[in-house]
Amino acid sequence: MILNAAVDSAIAIAERRIGKPGEQVFAGRPYVMIQRAFLAFKGSSWFVVLSGFVEPVLYLASFGYGLSSLVGPMTSSGDSISYAAFIAPGLLATSAMNGAIYDSTFNVFFKMHHGKVYNAMLATSLGPLDVAMGEIGWALLRGLTYAIGFMIVVAPFGLIPSIWGLLAIPAAVLIAFGFASVGMGVTSYLKDFQQLEWINFIMLPLFLFSGTLYSTDAFPRALQIIIEALPLAQAIALVRDLTLGQVHLGTLWHILYFAVMIVGGLFFTTHRLRSLFQK
Repeated sequence: MILNAAVDSAIAIAERRIGKPGEQVFAGRPYVMIQRAFLAFKGSSWFVVLSGFVEPVLYLASFGYGLSSLVGPMTSSGDSISYAAFIAPGLLATSAMNGAIYDSTFNVFFKMHHGKVYNAMLATSLGPLDVAMGEIGWALLRGLTYAIGFMIVVAPFGLIPSIWGLLAIPAAVLIAFGFASVGMGVTSYLKDFQQLEWINFIMLPLFLFSGTLYSTDAFPRALQIIIEALPLAQAIALVRDLTLGQVHLGTLWHILYFAVMIVGGLFFTTHRLRSLFQK
């Protein structure tokens, strides 16, 4: 009886999609994926999520305060700020990237190739866009949690000197959205766990050279141009503008950068899931 009810429900959902735009790719039920992710989180993955919050706090404590007396004050858009205030937004942006990337790559890879989760889901009324948006939605919730927790930690230390800093929280969600959208599509091309090491190989230089811990002004101008085009450099610049209250026209460019990244990533991921599982 339960099985028949589930089948009837799936048929009813599929019938409601008939004639609607995107009926082949979207059923309007990405929340099902988020519910599943939450159950998995309660069961076993809560420690992994918690570690993603602790990591930037440890970096801030060790670098922001451990090296501050050696580095001295920093300059950002002509304003002199403490070294801790300089790296805090960079660590927040990096945390949003890491959470989104690990959710949309390692977790997605296991579900795709070992758990065969997507094969089962896409055999139901769910469409590939439901799956993509559900997985990405969970990554956004993770990014939002990191951002709020990090802000609660750093704000009492005076590291968020501007009221604009409150917008760093939705900015972190935007950053997570962009990285998760692209990361899930890229993961669909990976065939084994060894290839996942390329993710770490790419993320490490992004963290080291995107201006997280020091200003990119230290590099030659030609190299600065390349770095400024990187997504993490754009993310750090966006969060730093907001936390320091240095909002200008360039801030809108950073937002547009991630808007394009999100739209392109969603299209790319949906196309890949459909071609893999709905042949």
